[in-house]
Amino acid sequence: MVITGLGCITALSESVEELFHALCEGRSGVSTVESFDASQFTVHFGGEIKNFDVTKYIDRRDAKRMDRFSEFAVAGAIQAVKDSGLDFSRENPYRMGVIVGTGIGGIKEIEDQHIRLLEKGPTKVSPFCVPRLMANAGSGNIAIQFGLRGPSFTVSSACASSNHTIGEAFWNIASGRSDVVVTGGSEAALTPIGLGSFCAARSLSTRNDNPQAASRPFDRDRDGFVLAEGAGIIILEDYDHARKRGAKIYAELLGYGATDDGYHITAPLPNGEGAAMAMKLAVEDAKINPEDVDYINAHGTSTELNDIAESTAIKTIFGEYAYKVPISSTKSCLGHMLGATAAVELIASVKTINYSLIPPTINLENQDERCDLKMDYVPLKAREAKVDIALSNSFGFGGHNACLVIGRV
Repeated sequence: MVITGLGCITALSESVEELFHALCEGRSGVSTVESFDASQFTVHFGGEIKNFDVTKYIDRRDAKRMDRFSEFAVAGAIQAVKDSGLDFSRENPYRMGVIVGTGIGGIKEIEDQHIRLLEKGPTKVSPFCVPRLMANAGSGNIAIQFGLRGPSFTVSSACASSNHTIGEAFWNIASGRSDVVVTGGSEAALTPIGLGSFCAARSLSTRNDNPQAASRPFDRDRDGFVLAEGAGIIILEDYDHARKRGAKIYAELLGYGATDDGYHITAPLPNGEGAAMAMKLAVEDAKINPEDVDYINAHGTSTELNDIAESTAIKTIFGEYAYKVPISSTKSCLGHMLGATAAVELIASVKTINYSLIPPTINLENQDERCDLKMDYVPLKAREAKVDIALSNSFGFGGHNACLVIGRV
């Protein structure tokens, strides 16, 4: 199974190449929220995408029928399909699938229509409300955009959503049901209710005086994660199908592992057992040994519970090799895109293999000893290193764990 196309919409860039270079330069996409007045919130910032113009991708009439998260999904898919060189008019549409995830879905549409309901009454609620807010709108609109008629659905498993979607796409192709699946995730939950909910849960950093330093995975001075928005879309393709059409191949998807902690709705198992098992299953599925992994793109949320549990899980699976394998969190630059974040992180891992360059964990100035001072989280600066195999972790509320292994072709 191979990756033949990449697309992204993030606070740092709408270009995969520019995104990766920005990550390796240690630039932050975190800034003060401008889309609404956040001055009364305890947090005033996030990984907000500024000046996004969906009409660069689709016409305004179609965009009016989409929530922002669907706009991101379709834009990312258009980038990825163009990058792949696929001509869907030459393909069997029933062999072309779409599996795109989201953690929250059309929350802005819910907010907007609730206001209309309260201010103007039920007859003024938009007839497009349901098509905009439904979580499967991203997948559905991508399928409509390209006329794809194969398996199409959405996975919603909080912050693990897009690793689950890519894993399900992997299994879908492996089972022989599809030749190509457009997959990944999209999220646009940086809204008043989205931000307010995470503020109320005290999950977010409140570093309002220095937002770009707020996301600091594995650092002892972290005080929460940074809410962000965006999309990451990849084209996953059967290897023989890709070779037959002469496609460029970025990387091979080697393995997928998924578990649940079965422990708590928001907190991970303290010993990282569920996350460790997901990594173990992914490595076994890839038919490699743990020591074959050259890089780990960590979930690394910049929260105490996650950072410690994930570090413990890595040591459980990798043993002494856990002190040698480089680990970094690109959330330090981008913030946490919830259901989209894993797909963007897999894209970063693909480019890490392509460029032999590991993006850093920025803002990691004082490593938390509880994450183990001997572990290598690639602090502050990018590092040149030959990476043939990378593992990408994603863990979500509800105890969901999903891990992917990719390799150089």
